[in-house]
Amino acid sequence: MSRIEELINELCPDGVEYKTLDEICNITRGRVMSKDYLRDNAGDYPVYSSQTLNNGIFGYIDNYDYDYESITWTTDGANAGSVFYHINEKFSITNVCGLLRVLNAQEVNTRFLYYCLQVRTKEYVNSGMGNPKLMSNVMARVIVPLPPLPVQQEIVRILDNFTELTAELTAELTARKKQYEYYRNLLLNFSGDRDVEVKWMTLGDACENIASGNNKVRNESGEFPVYGSTGIIAYSDNYKYNEDLLLVARVGANAGFVHRATGQYEVSDNTLIVKPKASYNITFAYYQLLNMKLNDLAVGGGQPLITAGKLKQIMIPVPSLKEQARIVSILKRFDMLTNDLKSGLPAEIEARRKQYEYYRDKLLTFKEASA
Repeated sequence: MSRIEELINELCPDGVEYKTLDEICNITRGRVMSKDYLRDNAGDYPVYSSQTLNNGIFGYIDNYDYDYESITWTTDGANAGSVFYHINEKFSITNVCGLLRVLNAQEVNTRFLYYCLQVRTKEYVNSGMGNPKLMSNVMARVIVPLPPLPVQQEIVRILDNFTELTAELTAELTARKKQYEYYRNLLLNFSGDRDVEVKWMTLGDACENIASGNNKVRNESGEFPVYGSTGIIAYSDNYKYNEDLLLVARVGANAGFVHRATGQYEVSDNTLIVKPKASYNITFAYYQLLNMKLNDLAVGGGQPLITAGKLKQIMIPVPSLKEQARIVSILKRFDMLTNDLKSGLPAEIEARRKQYEYYRDKLLTFKEASA
């Protein structure tokens, strides 16, 4: 019998009590803070907002509103219901965030509550009108189980071990990605002292064709994928291409994004098709275009645009096919380690995430005690 099972059998064999958040927490909202306010009051204290990138940090200011153990959640937008745990830090939150402070630490372990809310808040998010919300009055009604404190603490210990392992793997993946980018830059830079013979030419001369796709289908059904600016965006009953090609997002926020298409497919009209000549290894071309940061070519304010003509004019160094193949073999190994979802670190992180979610859901499921 595991330690957690022993504790449950000893302390709550007949089930546990469930309570709403307004019974166990003080619930508050953040304040309005614009980007101008952040700029005018720049400092060292983090401000958390509705995003989930960078752990939800919106910016840094020279003052703070909170300096105690607490949980914040996103009230509005695509990330509504996302929760974050805070301890040993001074911070603030914007008006699209709320904050929970446990009233009695002898009854509720804040980190245990955080793990509970990772699961529970999703059920309470209102996704109507295209703008998901989890407002304070609804958050107050969220119901959570409250086993005895020793049970909560043991669950926290177990789940913290999972999250620490995932954090270590994620840190290693970040380091590997930086290493990959370093070597990609090094291998694809033919200036300086490198003794490699290259031929400089325009991308247009190195390719058989660079042109825009023309498919405008936006269906969800169909046998053949339609590739757009970020990957597969729709499906079609017909296909035009049956070969390996490079694609570059032509318009919008993703302008310059480079990816590949294989099999039988269509290409949308917001995407440029790049077909290298036989003397220009397509995988080498893919890495080279990735390394060029093509989004810098985009022009226009609200709707950035990269034209086929602009892409054709780029000057590129093209080494021999043998050298191209050598570079590809090195970069492929890095690519697999850092990006392949079936192997390498991303696959291991995904496996750990699923394992964590399985045990978290299992550990946080309790029989409710009879009244």
